[in-house]
Amino acid sequence: MQLKIMPKKKCLSAGRVPLILFLCQMISALEVPLDPKLLEDLVQPPTITQQSPKDYIIDPRENIVIQCEAKGKPPPSFSWTRNGTHFDIDKDPLVTMKPGSGTLIINIMSEGKAETYEGVYQCTARNERGAAISNNIVVRPSRSPLWTKEKLEPITLQNGQPLVLPCRPPIGLPPAIIFWMDNSFQRLPQSERVSQGLNGDLYFSNVLPEDTREDYICYARFNHTQTIQQKQPISLKVISVDELNDTIAANLSDTEFYGAKSSKERPPTFLTPEGNASRKEELRGNVLSLECIAEGLPTPLIYWIKEDGTLPANRTFYRNFQKTLQIIQVSEADSGNYQCIAKNTLGIIRHTISVTVKAAPYWIMAPRNLVLSPGEDGTLICRANGNPKPRISWLTNGVPTEIAPDDPSRRIDGDTIIFSNVQERSSAVYQCNASNEYGYLLANAFVNVLAELPRILTPANTLYQVIANRPAFLDCAFFGSPLPTIEWFKGAKGSALHEDIYVIHENGTLEIPVAQKDNSGTYTCVARNKLGVAKNEVHLEIKDPTRILKQPEYAVVQRGGRVSFECKVKHDHTLIATVTWLKDNGELPNDERFTVDKDHLVVTDVRDSDGGIYTCVANTTLDEVSASAVLSVVAPTPTPAPIYDVPSPPFDLELTDQLDKSVQLSWTPGDDNNSPITKFIIEYEDAMHEAGLWHHQAEVSGTQTTAQLKLSPYVNYSFRVMAENSIGRSLPSEASEQYQTKAAEPDKNPTAVEGLGSEPDNLVITWKPLNGFESNGPGLQYKVSWRQKDGDDEWTSVVVANVSKYIVSGTPTFVPYLIKVQALNVMGFAPEPAVVTGHSGEDLPMVAPGNVRVNVVNSTLAEVHWDPVPLKSIRGRLQGYRIYYWKAQSASQRNRRHLEKKILTFQGSKTHGMLPGLEPFSHYALNVRVVNGKGEGPASPDRAFSTPEGVPSAPSSLKIVNPTLDSLTLEWDPPSRPNGILTEYTLKYQPINSTHELGPLIDLKIPANKTRWTLKNLNFSTRYKFYFYAQTSVGPGSQITEEGVTTVDEGKMAGILPPDVGAGKAMASRQVDIATQGWFIGLMCAVALLILILLIVCFIRRNKGGKYPVKEKEDAHADPEIQPMKEDDGTFGEYSDAEDHKPLKKGSRTPSDRTVKKEDSDDSLVDYGEGVNGQFNEDGSFIGQYSGKKEKEPAEGNESSEAPSPVNAMNSFV
Repeated sequence: MQLKIMPKKKCLSAGRVPLILFLCQMISALEVPLDPKLLEDLVQPPTITQQSPKDYIIDPRENIVIQCEAKGKPPPSFSWTRNGTHFDIDKDPLVTMKPGSGTLIINIMSEGKAETYEGVYQCTARNERGAAISNNIVVRPSRSPLWTKEKLEPITLQNGQPLVLPCRPPIGLPPAIIFWMDNSFQRLPQSERVSQGLNGDLYFSNVLPEDTREDYICYARFNHTQTIQQKQPISLKVISVDELNDTIAANLSDTEFYGAKSSKERPPTFLTPEGNASRKEELRGNVLSLECIAEGLPTPLIYWIKEDGTLPANRTFYRNFQKTLQIIQVSEADSGNYQCIAKNTLGIIRHTISVTVKAAPYWIMAPRNLVLSPGEDGTLICRANGNPKPRISWLTNGVPTEIAPDDPSRRIDGDTIIFSNVQERSSAVYQCNASNEYGYLLANAFVNVLAELPRILTPANTLYQVIANRPAFLDCAFFGSPLPTIEWFKGAKGSALHEDIYVIHENGTLEIPVAQKDNSGTYTCVARNKLGVAKNEVHLEIKDPTRILKQPEYAVVQRGGRVSFECKVKHDHTLIATVTWLKDNGELPNDERFTVDKDHLVVTDVRDSDGGIYTCVANTTLDEVSASAVLSVVAPTPTPAPIYDVPSPPFDLELTDQLDKSVQLSWTPGDDNNSPITKFIIEYEDAMHEAGLWHHQAEVSGTQTTAQLKLSPYVNYSFRVMAENSIGRSLPSEASEQYQTKAAEPDKNPTAVEGLGSEPDNLVITWKPLNGFESNGPGLQYKVSWRQKDGDDEWTSVVVANVSKYIVSGTPTFVPYLIKVQALNVMGFAPEPAVVTGHSGEDLPMVAPGNVRVNVVNSTLAEVHWDPVPLKSIRGRLQGYRIYYWKAQSASQRNRRHLEKKILTFQGSKTHGMLPGLEPFSHYALNVRVVNGKGEGPASPDRAFSTPEGVPSAPSSLKIVNPTLDSLTLEWDPPSRPNGILTEYTLKYQPINSTHELGPLIDLKIPANKTRWTLKNLNFSTRYKFYFYAQTSVGPGSQITEEGVTTVDEGKMAGILPPDVGAGKAMASRQVDIATQGWFIGLMCAVALLILILLIVCFIRRNKGGKYPVKEKEDAHADPEIQPMKEDDGTFGEYSDAEDHKPLKKGSRTPSDRTVKKEDSDDSLVDYGEGVNGQFNEDGSFIGQYSGKKEKEPAEGNESSEAPSPVNAMNSFV
């Protein structure tokens, strides 16, 4: 029978005189066993067993069922309140109460409306012992309202623009589940670009032409009523730039477009949430959902981090393409700042969400039922936590305790009710209410005062059967009030138990850890309290274990051959054993080739599929053993060629000359399989102590067939022989007959004897016990002896069972002891054992190191010296000295954060040590403690010291702001670790030319109180490299570098800027000479070739007397896209993408000051009537022709110096 081991137990030690095993249980709250017969007789206050949830949303189409179930003795009666007043169900024909319970059934399916019965309900279960109440159950019918009607205008949007399609679902109960589908009820595909937000809106980071459709439909599903509501479809049309031009040509007003931003690539901006920061509050235990959705082109990617912390690995999940961060089972530790980062190739933005986790009340310790006897004391404890801290209030039988009937045995102390000298009238049900602004907890706990005779609930004369050497558990389930004490006796005459092998559990169960045959018998359990006595007898039988004496062995069989597996089993004669054979852990094939008799499994006509693992399983009602063997099937040998294989097993084993300590074994060798046998290996099995395990006994040459074997006392020997040749080792032979040697006294003592104290006043003696083979006889025990090493005391000895530890109590602290452990059995003692030295337990050191001195070596290193403590005060083995040191802090700093102490340990008796890694210019304090095996001693008085100044770290940041033509402003943050008093900053800078060569280095000193500095008289449009560092009196610190560029001369550069780059804009990136780019050289070659062809055509036509058509178009100004150029100038001004912020250059004829002069090009758009108002679309098409002529506006600087756009020049040849 399998018995469960109880977690708590009390061990009873052995003594010289017989002891009665006695279970002393504390007088405390009784646990009522769940025994049906017992519960039928006990009076018990009501207990609520089932109730509806606090927030109860009902289906208005079905009857309302409000649950309230309770138990008690006598059975409780039920009543209800609704909205705080008594609810008389007899006056409402639609309301009935379920018989035998308090569950309300409100029949609204025949008539009535669910809204009529909305409200707050509370159930009370009452009997003569008290009243229990349910939670406040808020009953509300579910709602699934329709969408409000609205007219949705079609949306027309330019390709690449962001879009938010609002859903705005109706407010239902519970809230609806939102999803977007089309008219075919297919879910709309979502991605990193298009996704649904937590509020149900559909967000587009940028729209594409494939987003055009007329059936964007938002659906709201209300699960409680299984209904789905639909919003009106939204129509979206995404148009390209060409379509936009056509639309403008058709005089469509710009105001009719959804949005007006450019569709060019752009950095991210957040669609939700708005701004740079927001706040979020969530309750403990809920799912925290944080959302960030960004627009931009290309589509931004979202990343999440937690400032000053890491995201919890096992509770963090990313939803909606990482736009939603979810943390499940959120706790107060999850409060903090979370940052979402939106990033694309053009930029990065961040939004910080400050999360605060509040908490509805939750239990730390809910009150538990008390069963007390008259005159006893007890407590009800109700402890809850929350944020904010919940308020605790008590009720008695559903009434606030302040106005409940007075009970002199009761006293309330905050979250605890203390009962003293209770009487039967003190029985009641108490309610604890813990509430804050986020919710409440309500718990019922009764106090039941009972006076009951002892009862033993375990059936009388129960028979327990246990396998030898396994634990036995004898039950004695009991109840009584006051709580009974338990005694166990063995034998019909009531002899008291006196062994040291018993363990009594707090529930009355008697445990025998290692049951032996002599433990069989009748045991009596006696339960006593002041009202009476109860007894019960149980019986214990110890059975022999089941063993497999002959195990199946590995076999190799040719296909079509025969194989036999043997499994010989021995078991207790009073039990019935069954033997089952398995193949590969499953049943044997249903095939007549497999036959099973008493001890054998035989397989005939062996096939390849028969190969595998065969297992013999022997079981009784109490135990089970198994053994396995592998069958390998091989192909039959086609020819009688010589077989070179391992030898066949020896056979015909015989034992002769059987003496007490020796025996002669003889055998017949098996076939050597064409390889001579080189040796025989003999193994033995000890069936008495280690059945089934074979050990090496001896080896003899391959020419011998007998061996004289030395034997040990009290062993039940079996032998087997294996042969070995050059191929390998044979299978073992069949086992020989068994031969048991006589018992003798032990010939050796335990090893690994040690003595170490676990407490200051004890000595724990341990050793490695002898195994069964080494015991040499039954009744193995140990004689443990000890005495103080430096005293004249006699040896103190005790004989203990076959254990491995003995504890000597009441010893002085850390005193050397002489120890010896001697084995003995029923035949006598082992030889005199060796004496070892041990020590009793250590205690904490008593004295702190004195005369602590600190020598500061440098700004990061200090040396500490101290005087050693007296050896007697160490009270243990000296392990070393430990230095605690920390940075001294002001009072305000100590209030803000925990003081961080560092520890260094110096082994042995050292009296000095070095403290590395100190922070310069800091105040420290330290103390020293001595350490032994028990722990640390008291600390020395704190010793303060200071480290000198050091060099500072690099400034925290360096930024270049407000660039102008001849000045740059530098802003910086001081070093995070100044390591002293800053004396000044040093700024060094030098210009960088277009070939990345560095100019002369300029050195500048800046006062230490500055965080901003403006450099003037710099060269315009020049890149500078800056080196910046701080200094203390010790020297300069690490430097930080940065680069910045002064702006371009507005007047000289305005003519070559692209249309969307204003003159005077700062150039933030390195300039690139476009004339050296390969693509530009290729373009210029193509243009030169076209010009050459054009000149040849013109020359031919002039010779024929024709008119030059290009010249006619130039004269007529009919096409503004035709741009004239000088035949002797085949170059064009380069164009640089404005988004790269790169300066514009002319071709090989561009002046060194990077301006284009009027005489370099006689033609410009101004000459053709378009001036600076001519504009280009994103695809390079010229749209000024559609907008009509405009008045010339006054221009800053010299308008005539603007160079013709190379794009226009190229378009003139299209």
